Amino acid sequence: MKKPLFAEEQIYHIYNRGVEKRDIFLDNTDYLRFIHNLFEFNDSAPVLNAGYYFNPINHELNLKKKQRELLVEIFVFTLMPNHFHLLLRQKRENGIVRFLQKLGTGYTMYFNKKYERVGGLFQGRFKATLVDKEAHFIHLPCYIHTNPLILNYGGSTSIKFLENYKWSSFLDYIGKRNFPSVTNRNFILNIFGGEEDYRKYIEDWVIENKDKKHSELINDILLE
Repeated sequence: MKKPLFAEEQIYHIYNRGVEKRDIFLDNTDYLRFIHNLFEFNDSAPVLNAGYYFNPINHELNLKKKQRELLVEIFVFTLMPNHFHLLLRQKRENGIVRFLQKLGTGYTMYFNKKYERVGGLFQGRFKATLVDKEAHFIHLPCYIHTNPLILNYGGSTSIKFLENYKWSSFLDYIGKRNFPSVTNRNFILNIFGGEEDYRKYIEDWVIENKDKKHSELINDILLE
C-alpha cells in the first residue's frame, strides 16, 4: 500500500503490528505503557521526563506539564496483542510521522529493556490510509473498535465482550470512563448522534457482520 502524503486537518487510519507477527503486549503493564505513550508523545516538544503518568489504579492521567502542542488528534484507538489501530487527524506539518516515530521508538526501547531483547519490534513502517469518504467515517470506527472480538475464541460476538475490553477507546465512546484524556471523541460522536446512539450502532454492526472475517470487513470499507 502506497503511503499517503500526510496533510494538516486530514484524517488517517494508522496500523502496525509486531515483527514476524509477534505479540507486542505481553501483560497489562505493556498496554498501559503504550496508552500512556499515546498521550505523552502527542506533543511537538521533546519528552524530557515523565512529568505526567497513568495511575495504574484508576487509569487517570495526572497532568503536570505546560500546555501541549498536539501533533495529531487521536479519535479512536484499539490495541491487540500483536498490533494496534489508530484513527488520527494531523494537526501540524509532518505531525503523523513525528508522532509515530516517537511512539514506535519510545515503546520499543521500553519493551526491549523490560524483556531483555534487541532489534526492531514493529514490522517496518506503519501503514496508513487516507479517510476521505463518508463510508470511511461511518464504518472505520466500528471496524477498529470491534477488533477485540477476534480474541473472543469460541464465545459470542456480543457487545458485552467489547464492554469488558479495556485496551481501546470504545468504553470512553459509550460513556464509561477508561482513558478519556487520550482521545477527542466529539467529532465521531457528532456523526453518530452521541454515546447511546454510538453504542447501539456498534451493537447492530456486530450483529450485521457476525459472519464476516475482519479482513473482509476492512476490504469492504475501503472499497465503498
